[in-house]
Parts: sequence; C-alpha cells; structure tokens
Amino acid sequence: MPLLGFEGENAREKVIVLLTMCFALAMAMLDNTVVNVALPRISEKLGTGVSGLQWIVDGYVLAFASLLLTGGILGDRYGRKRMFITGLSIFTLASLACGLSGSTGQLIAFRAVQGVGAALLMPGTLSIITVTFPPHERAKAIGLWAGMSGLALALGPTVGGLMVEHLGWQSVFFLNVPIGVVAFLTARRTVRESVSEEERQLDLVGLGLGTATLFGATYGLIEANQKGWTDPLIVTSLAAAALLLVAFVAWEHRSAHAMMPLPFFRIPAFSAGNTVAFSVSLGMFATFFFLSLYMQLIRGYTPLQAGLRFLPMTLMIVITAPNAGRWASKHGSRGAMTYGLTLAGAGLLILSRLSIDTSYLLMLPVFVMMGHGMGATMAPMTAAVMNAVGPQRAGLGSAMTNTSREVGGVFGIALLGTILTTKLRSALTPALAGLGLPAGLRSAIEAGAGHGTLDPALLKGLSPGQAGAVFHAYGQAFLSGFRVALLVGGTVLLVAAFVANRFIPGRQAAREAGHAALEAEPAAVEL
Repeated sequence: MPLLGFEGENAREKVIVLLTMCFALAMAMLDNTVVNVALPRISEKLGTGVSGLQWIVDGYVLAFASLLLTGGILGDRYGRKRMFITGLSIFTLASLACGLSGSTGQLIAFRAVQGVGAALLMPGTLSIITVTFPPHERAKAIGLWAGMSGLALALGPTVGGLMVEHLGWQSVFFLNVPIGVVAFLTARRTVRESVSEEERQLDLVGLGLGTATLFGATYGLIEANQKGWTDPLIVTSLAAAALLLVAFVAWEHRSAHAMMPLPFFRIPAFSAGNTVAFSVSLGMFATFFFLSLYMQLIRGYTPLQAGLRFLPMTLMIVITAPNAGRWASKHGSRGAMTYGLTLAGAGLLILSRLSIDTSYLLMLPVFVMMGHGMGATMAPMTAAVMNAVGPQRAGLGSAMTNTSREVGGVFGIALLGTILTTKLRSALTPALAGLGLPAGLRSAIEAGAGHGTLDPALLKGLSPGQAGAVFHAYGQAFLSGFRVALLVGGTVLLVAAFVANRFIPGRQAAREAGHAALEAEPAAVEL
C-alpha cells in the first residue's frame, strides 16, 4: 500500500527520511517566524531599537548565507548525514544560549552561531531528499518538504505569540531544544549516509571574500540610518563591499575548486531560479518583519493577536505548496512561478497603502492572496534549480538555492529596514516641531526615532492630548517609511515574476540546457 503516494519496497524508509528532513526544516523555519513576532518584546526588554532588531535577524541570516555553500560542499564530500547531524547539534545548543542571553550583544552573537548550525543543517535536508527519491517522485517529495516549511510558517507566529505573552521572549528559543533533540535521535536511526561521487574541494579564499562582501554591505546598510549615508565608515563599508564582490567573482572565475561555479549561471533555470529565491525571501522578510512591527507598535496588538492575524497567509502557503509541487512535476515550473510571484508582489503593493486604523478585514484577503502566491512559487522554484543541476550535484543546488534565499533576507532586512527608519526620522522631525514640546523632550523622541522606536516613558509628563498627538505623529512617520519599504519589496517580486516567465524553461528543456552548459566547459566545474 503506497505511503503518502510513494511506492516501492523501500517506500516506508523513504517516507521516514522525508519526515525527518521536514521535521528538522520545520525547526529552522519556525525559528525565523517565531523571532519576528517576539521582536517588539525583545526591543522592550533589552532596550534595543530597529537597528538592533535588524542585527538580531541578520546576525543569524548573515552567518547562514555566508556558510551555506560550504555546508553543501562539506556534506557532499564528508557525508550529508554527518553534516546534517553536526549542524543540528550546533543549532540546538545555540538556541539554548540565545534564550539565556542577557544583552542584545550576546543575543546577536548566539544568533550568528545558530546561523552556522543552520548552514550545515539546511543543505542536508534537500540534498538527502534528492538522492533518496527517484526523479519521478522527487517533485512530489520536494512539494511536501516545502509544505512543511509552510506549516512551520503557519504555526510560528501563533505559537510564538502565545509563548511570548505567557512565558517571555526567551521561550521562542527554548522551543528549539526539544525539537532539535527529537530530530537528532530520529536522524541517527533513519537517515542513510551518502556522499557525492565527485570529490569537491573547499574554497576557503572564496568563503572569506564572500563572507566579507556580505558583512560589509549589511553593516553599511543597517548602520547608515544611525551614522548617515555620508559617514566615512558607511562609505568605506559599502565601497569595500563592492570591491570585495568584484574580487570574489574574479576568484570564483579562476579557481579550479570554486564554491560558486560560475558556469552554472549559464543554465537559464539555475540563474532565474536563484534570482527568484533572492526576491521571494526579500519580499517574505519584508512582510513578516515590518508587519510584526506595524501590528504591535502601531496597532497595539499583543504578540498572540499579531500571530493569529498572520495565520491565514501562512495556512495558504501550507495548502498551496504541495499542490504547486505536483503541478510543476507535470507542467514545469514557469507558469506556477510567474503566477505566484505576481500575486505576492501585488499583495505587497496593496499593503503599502495601510493606514493607522485600516481594518484587519481589509487586510485579510490580501494576506490570503500573498500566502497563495508564495506557496505557488516556492516548490516549483526549488524543483527548477534541483532538476537543472541533477542529483550528483544536489548539495550545490540545495546550497545555492538557500544561499540566494538567505542573501535576499539579509538585504531585505538591511535595505528595507534602513529605508523605513530613515524615512521615519525625516518625517517625524517636522511633525514634532509643531506640537509645542520642550526642546529636550523633542530631541529625545527624535533620537529614539533614529532607532525606529518611541519610548512610552518619554510621554508620561505630557497631557493626554499631547501624548496622543506625539503617538499619532510617530505612527504617521512610521507608515511613511513602511509604505516605501513595501513598495520596494513588491516591485522586486514583480520583476522576479518577469524573470521567471522569461527565463524558466520547460522541464525537459531545462535538463537539456543544463547538460549542454556543463558539457561546454567541464574543466571549469569542479564539484
């Protein structure tokens, strides 16, 4: 009797492996969404502003993105199960340390260690699935894998909101500990070891150049709202990132053991799929990060109330992703990706028109539309990239897709967050000038706005009318930046829809193009 639609003598073993990978993936995905709901409470308890919150998110994502390609190579070379279990252990222990953190600096540092664990863990989930399932079952398995990530997205805001309200913000990190222990024990018993038949070499120079590039760009974008775009340190950071990027590309072009083999980018499905991965992550991070702040800081919702309002969006991802994977296995990825990206991008553009008192009933259909669009995009996007590189290069394909996704998240939080806080501060200063506030108080409020926050303690000495006027001015200034950020995110997704429609070929054409590109320059692709 088929299990979950999979057949053969080893159907039971394949299903257990699939569920184990999905279980571990859910832990990493749950961590992202849970943390977003907890951000306002972390800001309150640790005294950090939006820039600090950006680092709490990006500290994890930066380490994750920097090491993903190396994690894929290590798994292919030394054993995918070994690297998966190593990453799982690091991630679980770092989660415990995050929950025990007593300052913003400590939390950011342990979030970065979490990112290291995730970089070893995540490539294994997809590459193990790819080598476990034959081609005719692979798209279905990837669809269920993507559906599990959607389920984690769905549960994260609600479960996280409930935990933050009743158990404190630390509980969202402690939640990973029992999940990690169960996944560790299950993986040791059920997953078979596998390595790539082609030996892959570590590219330490490429790793250093790539990591430095990402850090320089991220630092410059996040800190620009505090120091100013003309500050010598910011200018130097961004200029160094540009030069390092050129050096990274030049090195990868010359290296016989490149961590990012450039010939793969001649495969249309590979290049377009990674472009879409970058764009979707940028849009999704914008949605969850900024809407979490909007709902709690501007609308006054509790963490649980905010989490519940995300539920329709994330449930639509759960429902849509597996069906999109099955559809793509029959018809190719192009149509589903174009359709999904168009819906998600249009949703962000609509949300950019939110006001302080917009009814949630008006937001609800937009959330449903965006969830459906994101679910329709993710599994076909992943399948397009994995089919382009083939099972022997599963680690590379998985790592590249996840790297593109995480780099999109890094720049989504850094760039869009800077847009929000810069616009907030510039809009709030003239608004406060007309309220007749004492100069010292006005300066204190403006200083907080530079961090993206409004400290309620500053308003205690004001009359109810004045306090209400200040809060209203802050809300309007926040929304001025919020709208621009979502406009940028929505535009990026619509551009990605065009890229998918133009460059994602049909399923058979994608395989033929991939083989032709690799055969054209075999010596340059040392995987």
